[in-house]
Amino acid sequence: QAQLAESGGGLVQAGGSLRLSCAASGRTFDSYVMGWFRQAPVKEREFVAAISGSGRSTYYVDSVKGRFTISRDNAKNTVYLQMNSLKPEDTAVYYCAARWGGTVYSQNYDYWGQGTQVTVSS
Repeated sequence: QAQLAESGGGLVQAGGSLRLSCAASGRTFDSYVMGWFRQAPVKEREFVAAISGSGRSTYYVDSVKGRFTISRDNAKNTVYLQMNSLKPEDTAVYYCAARWGGTVYSQNYDYWGQGTQVTVSS
C-alpha cells in the first residue's frame, strides 16, 4: 500500500512558477503509474498529468501542455510537477495519485495524497 505526501504548493503571481513534489512510501515505486489531479472550488476534480513507472511515457491534459512537466525520481520515490507560466485558472488543490500497473491513459487510481493548495493571483 502506497502512502503519498504532496508539498510545494503556495501563492504565486500569474506568469510565475511552482514545483510540486509527491513523496511515496513503499519499495515498489517504479511499479506505479503516478498522476497529478487538481480540484478548483465548486468544480470537479480533473486530471492534469501522468507518468509511467519508468518515466518514459507522459500524458497531459491539453490545458497544461507546454507549461507543466511531470517527472519522477524512482531512487527517491518522488514524483514532481513543474508548473510554469501559471494562470489564475490553475488555482486549485493539487493531488498526487498512484496506480498499480496500467498506463498513463488510465483514469482510475488506487492511492491519493491529501493535496496541496496552489493559488495564482492575477
